[in-house]
Amino acid sequence: MVVWPRSDSPYAKPLPQTELSILTSPESAVRARSTATSAPWQRELRDSIRDPRRLFEALGLPAELAAEAAAAGADFPLFVPPSYLRRIERGNLADPLFRQVWPAAAETESVVGFTDDPVEDAAFALRPGLLQKYAGRALMVVTGACAIHCRYCFRRHFPYDESPPNERVWAGAVETLRNDPTIEEIILSGGDPLTVVDSRLARLAEQFAAIPHLRRLRIHTRLPVMIPSRVNDELLAWLTGTRLTPVMVIHSNHAQELDAEVAAALRRLREAGVLLLNQAVLLRGVNDTVDAQADLNLRLIDLGVTPYYLNQLDRVRGSAHFEVSVERGREIMKELRRRLPGYAVPRYVQDQPGAAHKVALA
Repeated sequence: MVVWPRSDSPYAKPLPQTELSILTSPESAVRARSTATSAPWQRELRDSIRDPRRLFEALGLPAELAAEAAAAGADFPLFVPPSYLRRIERGNLADPLFRQVWPAAAETESVVGFTDDPVEDAAFALRPGLLQKYAGRALMVVTGACAIHCRYCFRRHFPYDESPPNERVWAGAVETLRNDPTIEEIILSGGDPLTVVDSRLARLAEQFAAIPHLRRLRIHTRLPVMIPSRVNDELLAWLTGTRLTPVMVIHSNHAQELDAEVAAALRRLREAGVLLLNQAVLLRGVNDTVDAQADLNLRLIDLGVTPYYLNQLDRVRGSAHFEVSVERGREIMKELRRRLPGYAVPRYVQDQPGAAHKVALA
């Protein structure tokens, strides 16, 4: 998910010498990593579609639209893994999964209120790669690589570096955590932290577990949904192998994403003792109906995943065509409460810069 910021971006300020080094998603880097190992999930990353023409051919869509997608994706390239591609309906431009990955021409439009850093990540950096917005927990950006490029991603303009994760930078973040006894929970984010190999994540988990005041290890990831084979023995070993309580927040926006392979991966996590939560984003043309939200949340419950948040879209530059009004979001929530049991209704929230917590909208 590597996109260099514009010179006028709030991210464009110089970083100190210990600047964050991270994994990236260019094809050459992914292929180099996956060649060195035969892990199925890494092969999926290697084989992901990056060329709009290949995507349109695979889905039987009009070839002339591929040129539009190539232009729109110039600063945020297409990236779709094979397992996700198989869940997209052929020939359907309105397919909710397709809409999440297709670089639409609307991304190039300049819309007032949509910025490079809508949640003001840059203002909350404790040090490169370590953020703290809310009391008691800190977030570590361990990589810029993702298993998919979501077109509405709020970090699509984040200043990711182009080299692999730097252990020295990680060590600095760990030291900052060690020196702050008010932090009880560490959140791994990115990019997607599960694009990092298990041996490195295992060492990181051990370092966290050695900090007495840390109690929980939370992972924010789309990998179990995008590439279910990522949930393997090695992942389960380090995630559940320390004294820290493991929490995983997956990201699914539509029930169509949650096929049998994903269900099996989530079952493995649940049976290993991992608390599973889901975050979704309210997206126009994807899940902005009561039926779509009800189907998603009931499917999650059936798979042992608690619907956690339904997020109002972060107003990142290039995503305005996905925005749903707060009024419409509140209407959907009202009907969900009428239709579903309380445990199947997520909280409808918005990340508002400067707030002490996510702000409830309904």
